[in-house]
Amino acid sequence: MSHALTLISHHLCPYVQRAIIALTEKNIIFERIDIDLTKKPNWFLQMSPLGKTPILKINEVSIFESVVILEYLEETQPNPLHPTAPLERANNRSWIEFSSVLLNNIAALYSAPNKTEFEEKLKKLNTNFNHLEKNLSNTPYFNGENFSLVDACFAPVFRYFNNLDDVKEIALWEDKPRTRKWRKELKKQPSVDVAVSKSYPVNLQQFLKNKKSYLSQLIISQELA
Repeated sequence: MSHALTLISHHLCPYVQRAIIALTEKNIIFERIDIDLTKKPNWFLQMSPLGKTPILKINEVSIFESVVILEYLEETQPNPLHPTAPLERANNRSWIEFSSVLLNNIAALYSAPNKTEFEEKLKKLNTNFNHLEKNLSNTPYFNGENFSLVDACFAPVFRYFNNLDDVKEIALWEDKPRTRKWRKELKKQPSVDVAVSKSYPVNLQQFLKNKKSYLSQLIISQELA
């Protein structure tokens, strides 16, 4: 029996992007409802005990946390995005967890209030990406030729840097050719492209400037130069 799926989302949320990419790759029809997380409606708070997006509503049941949503889609929908071999599948789940760590470290970077903390967070991110580089193969996707949930989870990580590549203080990719290649392939993926609106770059730029962080100062200075 098919279920009517509704995704409760926020237009900048990277965890929402994961769910949309997976839904799109699986050719699943769903309704998307964007909310303002600064003014959370009561109906949303009743659905999400954590007060976070995404939420996937299946008829009258709501599930939250993006990894849980991805696993539910794997268990119930066609076009699997996980490997079939248990060990490879477990390894993929490990790297999905690592992508969540990266998203947290990116948030710490764009929230850093001063140069010292910014450089500390950037160094940590560089260490993360160095570790990733050592574990990548020279293939289009994480598992080779087939798009997977790992790709769906890393695409929002890399999308942040589409807006930040011009910030000269952030130089992460020169010594990471496999990561650069993977990032380039994911950027071309149709499901990744449609996971955000066309206004996403402008909205993200404004969000970053509004943080009043050290990165905000760098972005504003760059615009004024």
